[in-house]
Amino acid sequence: MIAPPVAEERSIARLLDANLNRAREGLRVVEDWCRLGLQRPELVARLKDYRQRLGQCHSFTLKQARHAASDPAIGLTHPAQEERLTPQQVVAANCARVQEALRTLEEFGRHGAGELATTAAAIRYGLYDLETCLLANQERHQRLRQARLYLITQPVPELLAVVKACLKAGLRLVQYRDKPSQGHGDQQGVRDLERFRMATALRQLCWDYGALFIVNDRVDLAMAVEADGVHLGQEDLPPVAARRLLGPGRLIGRSTSSMDHLRQAIADGCDYVGVGPIQATPTKPGRLPVGLDYVRQATSFSPIPCFAIGGVDSDNAPQAMGAGAHGVAVVRALMGAANPGAVTRRLLQAIEKPHGSPW
Repeated sequence: MIAPPVAEERSIARLLDANLNRAREGLRVVEDWCRLGLQRPELVARLKDYRQRLGQCHSFTLKQARHAASDPAIGLTHPAQEERLTPQQVVAANCARVQEALRTLEEFGRHGAGELATTAAAIRYGLYDLETCLLANQERHQRLRQARLYLITQPVPELLAVVKACLKAGLRLVQYRDKPSQGHGDQQGVRDLERFRMATALRQLCWDYGALFIVNDRVDLAMAVEADGVHLGQEDLPPVAARRLLGPGRLIGRSTSSMDHLRQAIADGCDYVGVGPIQATPTKPGRLPVGLDYVRQATSFSPIPCFAIGGVDSDNAPQAMGAGAHGVAVVRALMGAANPGAVTRRLLQAIEKPHGSPW
């Protein structure tokens, strides 16, 4: 194989340096919008990782090849640049800028900069998926960040009346949880019809009060009733598969009881996690409580909201919040309350007060 001329090597080095700068600058523009505009730290973390990986490939040798004064296209602009009037247009333009630069790095990096070429290709494909999240409607994610109290339902008489009382008292996040019966055939079909009807009614009720409505486990049911998202346990459909069905604009939550669970949920693109059970609870029979230590670990690590769950009530909710939880998820504290509206108000007051000492 004949070695390329020195002048050609220098040109390729300049090309790689220029496109590394272009890609890193574009990523920073998008990252700043995610941080200060969207307030999505999980997206910031991914973009920052991309920038750091490219930075590690930006060698001193490449930087030394830079010579802006001899660049014939320096200062060249296009009228389309003046048409970016919204943040979404700026984000889309910079994603395209990064993707184009990465493609150039991939093509020219194959000859003498194999690690850079491989890194550029991996980031380019990752950014294709990330861009769909960046440009999707962010309303649900913004409302999720504002919600601190999370009601998870269980079958009770007058379920709609209980949930309505909680919503009137200020609740803004509801999960419909009704585990399947052991029946089969027509009996199971009847149960699914009942669930569909109840989920539809709950969804409408939540929307009337401006609350988010999540369906437990069942992606099909969530899609059928146009829910705001789905919550998945460790034995349910993988979040990546659920995302393909639900799209980037809806929410996906995940139950976690260990740091391994949490790391996987973040890697899978979940929007929030439940952390627990904090205490032993009949809702999760046989599940050992993890206490507040896991809440502290999870919240210090996680860029997505963590809701403490498992035996949480108005007495101990401040301690869960004091351990760093974004919010608390409750079942019996509200579903079994004689006056669910009053208990909702107490819970909201408890989690908004200065946090107490850990359990």
